[in-house]
Amino acid sequence: MPNIVVLIKQVPDTWSERKLADGDYTLDRGAADAVLDEINERSVEEALQIKERDGGEVIVLTVGPERAGEAVRKALSMGADRAVHVQDDAIRGSDAIQTAWVIAKALGTIEGVNLVIAGNEATDGRVGAVPAIVAEYLGLPQLTSVRKVVIEGDSITAVRETDEAVYTLKAPLPAIVSVTEKINEPRFPSFKGIMAAKKKPVEVLSLADLGVEADEVGVANAGSKVLSVAAKPAKSAGEKVVDEDGAGGPQIAQYLISQKII
Repeated sequence: MPNIVVLIKQVPDTWSERKLADGDYTLDRGAADAVLDEINERSVEEALQIKERDGGEVIVLTVGPERAGEAVRKALSMGADRAVHVQDDAIRGSDAIQTAWVIAKALGTIEGVNLVIAGNEATDGRVGAVPAIVAEYLGLPQLTSVRKVVIEGDSITAVRETDEAVYTLKAPLPAIVSVTEKINEPRFPSFKGIMAAKKKPVEVLSLADLGVEADEVGVANAGSKVLSVAAKPAKSAGEKVVDEDGAGGPQIAQYLISQKII
């Protein structure tokens, strides 16, 4: 019976207007609508499917401000059993390495974890490295960017697809897996699931609860800093070709050649 932890994240809706905060240029999360990242819905779905086949418990883990509790409730309404929410103002602006450290420490508070499932990258940062960094911190096997997962006894087999080839990966449990959008189609929460989510336990932890010092995280201690930003320039009109005398095709071809596209 695998106990599965799913790493989830609340992100600004990609259809919302997003902006950076004044001063440190971190993402202003209060300026846009916030949603559970779509890839995390697929992560939760995969965990639920494994639970339905093999039993066990599905726990969701998030690191974020109080508002991230909305994403937690969405995951619980899909069918996850309980949640852990690391919430501390000092975490704001942490980079991928710092965030992975907090996640690794939070995972250490959850007993009996056989499998950790995450998305391959979050839509707000697209770093795509946090699952691998967490695996490195914990000394666990990592099977990243996979489209299929199979649990057999004490081992896991996964399929990774790239532009060059399709790979079969295998590792002993416990392990960390990150999935792509090809893994599944997530279920919609039912009304019963939404109501049940209100009663499911959510454990809120601070950095002190994890044994993490404030100077180990946060924008002031991040490995990189944004010094300045500039608005993206407006799109130019482009070049228009009017095919009045049959010369349009050659003109387009000549333009593509001049741009080294063909």
